[in-house]
Formats: sequence, structure tokens, C-alpha cells
Amino acid sequence: MGKELKVALVQTSLIWEDPEKNRVRFSKKLEAIPVETDMVILPEMFTTGFTMAPGNIHISEGQKTLDWMKIESAKNNVALVGSLPFYENDRYTNCLFFVRPDGNFEQYDKRHTFTLAGENEVYGSGTVKLIVDYKGFKICPMICYDLRFPVWARNTEDYDILVYVANWPKPRVSAWDALLKARAIENMAYCIGVNRTGIDGLNYEYAGHSAVYDVLGNRMVYSENDEILTAVLNKEHIISNREKLRFLEDRDKFTLLG
Repeated sequence: MGKELKVALVQTSLIWEDPEKNRVRFSKKLEAIPVETDMVILPEMFTTGFTMAPGNIHISEGQKTLDWMKIESAKNNVALVGSLPFYENDRYTNCLFFVRPDGNFEQYDKRHTFTLAGENEVYGSGTVKLIVDYKGFKICPMICYDLRFPVWARNTEDYDILVYVANWPKPRVSAWDALLKARAIENMAYCIGVNRTGIDGLNYEYAGHSAVYDVLGNRMVYSENDEILTAVLNKEHIISNREKLRFLEDRDKFTLLG
């Protein structure tokens, strides 16, 4: 069982609705990832920005990006995580892919589509929570607006790491900071948030604030700049604190219906 997981968070601006240019940019950024990294996390919709017009992009671009993720994952020997508009089963979803170096992947469709921007009118909503086993850690990846819904993230599976990829705008970034910390504390898990920077094609500004919190809610890394952040997650930190502070044993038992 793995004792440490080395993660890299790629916080950057995005080129509006241009998957090819974004893939080229991220390929260059991945060249700067430390060689010992285990998992690299990219922002939400990292090839397009938070577009509500996926029809502006050729329908083949989703598969092209998934193929690119497989190539980059293998080349850099890392798990690669990020979301993109993806057309499948006659609908678009805001789909997160967790791609392994061997080419295998798992996917998660965003559960809570952002109604304030009309995301629910353009993208289908997911219904299945994803738990990934990777290098001895159980990882639960989610997307942006999911952060506001603690029941969906409740740690009933004893996962170790909760990940949020996002395009979270600057005016509400204080909520992002507070909720990432809260999700770490209440679930006694590492909580990672990867946001973007810059201004998108709809003139919304993003201030970053990507961060990693430990199981007690202590912030390990944080930035507002266009940069790559790194952190080392320790399995013993999770185990020892859960043994000492048995809060998860008192969690409510429930089943989500629909």
C-alpha cells in the first residue's frame, strides 16, 4: 500500500473555446512537473473554459482530448485528472476523466450542473459518485458547483482524498476557500481544489486560490498566481488522525434517492 502520494495542481488561464491551443499549452506545462509526481490535476473544462455553447466546438474534440490525456499520462507516468465538454450517449456532459499511465481511465459526470449559468440546460447531470483506487489511496473527484453540496461529498466510502476541479469566479472565491476547508474537516480527508486564473470569453474573472487542505483543515499549499503547486499527501496522517479523532464513526447513515 502506498504511503505517500505526490500531487501537482496546474493553476492557469484558459484559451476560450480552443481545445487544440489549450492542449498545446498544457503539454508544455506538464514538462515542468517534477519527475516523482504521481497525480496531476487540471482545472474544470481545461480545453475550453466554462462554455455554455459546446456546439461551437467540433464534436470530435472531446475524444481528441481524452486521447491526449492518455498520451500525456503515459509520457509523464502520472495519473491525469481534469474535466471537459464530452459528447456521449446523445448528450453533452461536463465530464471528468481520471486517466492512468497504462491508458485505463474512469469518468465522472458532474452531478450538480450550475443552474445560475444555465449549465443544466446544456449539459446532462451525472448520477454516480466516483471513487478511484490509485497507488494505495482512495480518491473522490468532483467538479466545481458540487462543492456547495456536502451531502453528495459525504465520506461514506472512507475515501482518503477529495478533489474539486473548477472555474470558480473571483466574486465568490471566499466561498470556495471556506468550503474546501469545510469539506476536508467534515470528511477527515485531504481536500484539493484546482481553479483557473484569467478572464474568460464571457468576461468573468478568476482569481485562482487553488489549494490543498489536510484532514484537520490545515492549508498546505495555496496560490493566486499562474503556476504549478505541489504537495505530498501522507497516508499515515489520515490513519493516525482518524484513529485519534473518531468523528467519522458518528456520521449519519443515509442513502441518496435519485
